[in-house]
Amino acid sequence: MTDHVDRVLEQWDRERPDLDVSPMAVIGRLKRLARLIDAELRRTFAAHGLDSASFDVLATLRRSGPPYRLTPAGLMRSAMVTSGAVTQRLDRLEARGLVARSPSETDGRVVHVTLTEEGRALIDRVLPDHLATEHRLLAALPAARRDELARLLGELLDSLGDGTD
Repeated sequence: MTDHVDRVLEQWDRERPDLDVSPMAVIGRLKRLARLIDAELRRTFAAHGLDSASFDVLATLRRSGPPYRLTPAGLMRSAMVTSGAVTQRLDRLEARGLVARSPSETDGRVVHVTLTEEGRALIDRVLPDHLATEHRLLAALPAARRDELARLLGELLDSLGDGTD
């Protein structure tokens, strides 16, 4: 099987045989996969009137468990985005009635973001479609190969400082 990345590697091998271009085999494929996967996920989210950022916030709140509430800082850590990005996401979601912001009862400086019933119903409808899309995207790999790939990618992420908090 020859793909675009193989052709790029062959070209560099011909033009610059003095360089080890082998990292491009992994990085190039990861970048191409990320682009293809993102496009498929965007289609799934769009079918439910969401984008990836909105799905991320709703899913983070839903998986946090009852009462489905976090602070914006907690969302920021879980979603790994900047505070400005979280604020924009929350503004859009709150305007749609999918989340509600309220001051903390114990600390006036703290705001809580809570998944509304409508938000919970939406994420509960989207999640099965999202998972079906991911299963379809990985269908070419048997479960054991997917597990191995997940483990290897986890090791790589950990080596780059993206391990467990």
